[in-house]
This record gives sequence, structure tokens and C-alpha cells, in this order.
Amino acid sequence: MLDFIIPDWSAPANIKAYCTTRQGGFSPVPYHSFNLGDHVGDSLDTVNRNRALLRDSLQLPREPLWLKQVHGTQVAQAEQPPSDGIADASMAKTAGYICAILTADCLPVLFCDRAGTRVAAAHAGWRGLLNGVLENTVQALAVPPEQILVWLGAGISQAAFEVGYEVRRAFVENHPDSVQAFQAGKDAQHWQADLYELARQRLRRIGITAINGGNFCTYTQQHRFFSYRRESVTGRMASLIWIEK
Repeated sequence: MLDFIIPDWSAPANIKAYCTTRQGGFSPVPYHSFNLGDHVGDSLDTVNRNRALLRDSLQLPREPLWLKQVHGTQVAQAEQPPSDGIADASMAKTAGYICAILTADCLPVLFCDRAGTRVAAAHAGWRGLLNGVLENTVQALAVPPEQILVWLGAGISQAAFEVGYEVRRAFVENHPDSVQAFQAGKDAQHWQADLYELARQRLRRIGITAINGGNFCTYTQQHRFFSYRRESVTGRMASLIWIEK
């Protein structure tokens, strides 16, 4: 049986958003079972079966915009996607166009405006957060920050996410208050990074206060989520958002 997470936020009724889990699809071990990523070694036929199941289960108005994610900061327009498909976020202002992000530890971030006229989805691992993928996504939405609602989907928790000293240094040099998102690790060269808090900090800096979600852990909730850090060879969940016609 498919298992979807429906964001708990105050989005307008015409905004539809879901996050998939690993449960309910056709993929064999180690991608079991609802893998939606076509770049992880799973059979493309099986991935396409899973994507068809997704479309049918959610009665999607069209195929989601599947991006080639590269841990960058490029934001695609869903109505006119880039020819090479490369981007780590997408936005739409036309009903029926579906923004989608694939993750397996990185943080999926969904956006909409209070009027229900614009949506976006961003792939926010630590590199994307550091380099401004969330800020670029907000800029692409082109509405005042106080009109934007955000939901943080299923990502790795701070307790499970160890990074090197250089990652912490890069964030703190960029914004000193980022120090609050790191806890000491096993030695002086390692730190536990809080992706959720880093995302909240960056969103608050640009004036966004309506931030929801952020209470999952892809690493420890093995029965529900894929985790690249836990399994290395694994599937991908999808976070999707669109404006209903």
C-alpha cells in the first residue's frame, strides 16, 4: 500500500502537495519498493511502473517535472523547463504543472503563496543550502516574503548527519549565526549538522516566517524512508506540489 505524507500547513485549498515514502511500489531490494529515481541503478521499467502508480494514485494532471539534480542552485520554470533538465528547484504559476524533487536524506522544501497562485519545490542538501538554492527559489516566486508559506519535508536529522569541519566553517563564515545549527561530533574535525535549522535560518533571513514541517529523519525511520547515508545504494522519494485546475 502506498504511503503519502500530506504537509500540515495553511496552504490554500487549490494547492496540492505530497511527499512519497518508500512503501508500496514495485522495486526489488535494495530499492524496495516505491523508488521514483531513474538515476540510482534501479530498472527503468520498474521506475516507470512506480511513476505510473504515482500518477494514478494521486490523479496527477500531468507528468511531474523530473529534474536532473546536481546539488546546485538553478531554478527551473515548470512551464518552460531547461533543455538539459538540470536544476535543483522548480516553480510554477500555471495550474496543472507539477514541481517535483527527489531526495534520500537531503531536505525537500515546498513553497506556495498565500493567494494560491505560485508554487515551488527545492532540493536542499548542505551544498545547496550554503550556495543559496532557497533564496534563488524565493526570488523566482517573485512575491513578497510575508506572502510565502514553506513546508520542510523528510530529511536526515541532526543526530544522524555528521559533516566535516570544513562544512561548518563554510556556513559560519557565510553567516555567523549558523553556529547554532551545529553540535560537536566524535572529534574536533566532525560536527552534527541540522539541515532543518539551517534551512529555517536562511528562510528567516529573507523575511519568511511561515515555516512548517521538519520533524522527520530519513536515516532512523528506515521502514518509511530511503537514506543514502544509511544504505548508499537506495531509492528516492518524491516531494510534489502543484496548483489544482
